[in-house]
Amino acid sequence: MEKILLDPNVAYLLLVGGVLLAILALLNPGTGILEVSALFALILAGWAVYNLPINPWALLVLLLGVFPFLLAVRRSRRLIYLALAILTLVIGSAFLFQGEGWQPAVHPVLALVVSALAGGFVWLVVTKSLEAVMARPDHDLNRLIGAIGEAKTDIYMEGSVQVAGELWSACSLKPIPAGAPVRVVKMNGFVLEVEAVE
Repeated sequence: MEKILLDPNVAYLLLVGGVLLAILALLNPGTGILEVSALFALILAGWAVYNLPINPWALLVLLLGVFPFLLAVRRSRRLIYLALAILTLVIGSAFLFQGEGWQPAVHPVLALVVSALAGGFVWLVVTKSLEAVMARPDHDLNRLIGAIGEAKTDIYMEGSVQVAGELWSACSLKPIPAGAPVRVVKMNGFVLEVEAVE
């Protein structure tokens, strides 16, 4: 088992897998599965990294690759930055562990495929997350006026209705029994004024 974990290719896969799982755990907190999996993979990768000799210059190349990646995220239409970040990731990954002479310890094809997939995935997730954060809310509550829904409780001065797939507080000037169809006639803040549909 120790020999397998100290294989640079396995250590590299554990390291990349652990980082990706940690990113996913940050984006989807609470399940516990992603967090535990990331921790387990990173502990195994850390043990391998501790026991394998590392090329400091390759680690520096990996760290420098963060800057074009950040430019690719901030300027999502400039894919040249993403390509440059993935190129530095491939070179840094292949030579991260010391091989014989100038030979890469991690197989170059493995480094290329994993770096391209991981870099592309992280870029896509981060850019889409930033787009969602920066997007302006587009809910116009006035569109509910005239919408048809259903009374979920008896409504007189107050009650609740299901309109547009959501449960709303409602009021009515005339009594409306639960289950009756209703039409929204007005909005008072987040309370819908409704009337019975004949």
